[in-house]
Amino acid sequence: MEEITIPLLTPYKMGKFDLSHRVVLAPLTRQRSFNNIPQPPAVLYYSQRTTKGGLLISEATGVSDTSQGYPNTPGIWTKEQVEAWKPIVDAVHMKGGIFFCQIWHVGRVSNYGFQPNGRAPISCTDKPLKAQLRANGVDVAEFSPPRRLKTEEIYQVVNDFRIAARNAMEVGENSQTKSMASQALKELSKKLRMHCPSSCLVLLFPLKPS
Repeated sequence: MEEITIPLLTPYKMGKFDLSHRVVLAPLTRQRSFNNIPQPPAVLYYSQRTTKGGLLISEATGVSDTSQGYPNTPGIWTKEQVEAWKPIVDAVHMKGGIFFCQIWHVGRVSNYGFQPNGRAPISCTDKPLKAQLRANGVDVAEFSPPRRLKTEEIYQVVNDFRIAARNAMEVGENSQTKSMASQALKELSKKLRMHCPSSCLVLLFPLKPS
């Protein structure tokens, strides 16, 4: 009897990464990172979903204290956050998984309550978003009017992404990561200088063992 090949379970060459199959853990907003710090239970959460040569993408991870728009989401802009990510990434690598960190800034998808000192969310526009029903079908998300960034302020956001990328590299550094990070940051800088109209900015960085 001829063996049936299931395409989803066949290897895939993704740039410099060799995946053993094509099933990917997509980013899932867990909202379990109290004070924006990943918690110990995340070690079990991610390691349980790891297979050798499998790709995992982390939950959205903030690049700065202005990047938050949801409660209890993780960040990677402080030393404490970096240290909290390390055992999580180590657990994935121990099982042979390939881990990408999704770093982001929510832009105007936020409100005063998530911003430092209750300031207005920053964005490329001063036009506010309309209130939206949350995924649970009960709560309503309210968005505060954003403050449009001045041109000279854009470089601070670029730098926030740069710091977050470097922190991600510290968690799981290798030369491939540095090369991809450099190119991604160049593209980000270009988009921001063009006043990219999107509300959120997201980048992915591999957290791969050296």
